[in-house]
Amino acid sequence: MTDRPKSHGRLSISASLRPRDLVAAPGRVKGAWAARIVTLFPEAFPGTLGLSLTGKALDQGLWSLETIDLRPFGIGKHRNVDDTPAGGGAGMVLRADVVAAALDQAAAGTPADRATWPVVYLSPRGTQFDQPMARRWAAAEGVTLLCGRFEGVDQRVLDHYAVEEVSLGDFVMTGGEIAAQAMIDATVRLLPGVLGNASSTDDESHSQGLLEHPHYTRPAEWEGRGIPAVLTSGNHAEVEKWRRAEAERLTRERRPDLWEGRTRSE
Repeated sequence: MTDRPKSHGRLSISASLRPRDLVAAPGRVKGAWAARIVTLFPEAFPGTLGLSLTGKALDQGLWSLETIDLRPFGIGKHRNVDDTPAGGGAGMVLRADVVAAALDQAAAGTPADRATWPVVYLSPRGTQFDQPMARRWAAAEGVTLLCGRFEGVDQRVLDHYAVEEVSLGDFVMTGGEIAAQAMIDATVRLLPGVLGNASSTDDESHSQGLLEHPHYTRPAEWEGRGIPAVLTSGNHAEVEKWRRAEAERLTRERRPDLWEGRTRSE
């Protein structure tokens, strides 16, 4: 028996230890990027990932989403997944043995190389997620995301599985599910075929270390405000010059940290 996915044409079907609705589940394009989510709340997915362009791409099999419910790996009659922190203190901590069993299932059929398939714990103490990280994940075969709850996860399981810790920002949430959706959204939209116009990611905020320039559309006049004349001049060179200048201005004003980092690297 093998963990390698069986394929038929462009679509692939992979074995799972967890029963799935094979009628409702879309076929996955062979070699498509995949996300596996370890969570206590699998019903939170796909959530917003099932809408708009990411949802359409999911239906088309351009990427796949699988949730691994942490609860069935719990201990005892009540399937306990957490326990009191060693050394005392408030809250509860997810058990190493429980999380390990779930990560083992999530690893089935995936490459061991973390560059090819990152394994990530969503944690407020982790490295902050950014556009370069989204591009790195998009270039991989897939990613496994562990959604934390309570006070966190036993450090031993994170060390044993060489789990990377990543934060959505400098704030604390009740769990990692919303952060997981945000990070997957940022990654999936970079995959080939997901956006109607692949070049639309080229000038976005953070794509070149700058915030994005302002946008305008019809009507030409609104509430006494007009569109900058350069944008309706037909002079494409001047338009690009204006957009670049505006992107630099906004970055200097709103994100001096980004601007400083950019000027240091030049």
